[in-house]
Amino acid sequence: MASTAADPVAIRTARGEKPEAGPARFIADPAALGLAGFALSTMMLSFINVGILDQVDLPVVLGLALAYGGLVQLLAGMWAFIKNDTFAAVALSSYGGFWISFWALNQFFLPQIPKDHQNGALALYLFSWGVFSFYMWIVSMKVSVAIQAVFITLWPAYVLLGLGKALDSTVLFNIGGGFGIATAACAWYASFALTANRTTKRDWLPVGETRSVQQDAA
Repeated sequence: MASTAADPVAIRTARGEKPEAGPARFIADPAALGLAGFALSTMMLSFINVGILDQVDLPVVLGLALAYGGLVQLLAGMWAFIKNDTFAAVALSSYGGFWISFWALNQFFLPQIPKDHQNGALALYLFSWGVFSFYMWIVSMKVSVAIQAVFITLWPAYVLLGLGKALDSTVLFNIGGGFGIATAACAWYASFALTANRTTKRDWLPVGETRSVQQDAA
């Protein structure tokens, strides 16, 4: 019989943790999918924000933002609710909403704001998401080191991008884009690790879990 020493399911069972119950036991870990959608959308947008590509190239991001970063990530968030994982449900659903709102803002609503007011409006938008990301970073300390890395780079990205708009500073905005690239890299790693570990049933890629079970305590 094969050893179960590295099998996460066997480890959790040995610890006396309860197996998933109800519909949750039929659903794969949605965080891996949501993180992948978030990472790819963030990486592409950040290449524009950091100045590697020009702002005129933004439309290449919008379809991706709506479909993958937005709708797919929102679906992942809904599945996380069924998994009884409050953190993943709130994070994935919210950032799915962010990407959908980002698409709608650029496609429909930003042109309705007078040119001389657009930077201030965008700064408010970015700062608000920075506040949300900051308190999610605090909560992420009870999830895993990999997820902490995503949020400790994400909230400064929003703040720096917002400052770049508020102060009309290309340098600050580009630095914010650099933080966005770091965020995307961390999110891709977390998604890769979760996918690989769940698929192989071995914790061969560390994520630094800081909670004993994926589901919220009953």
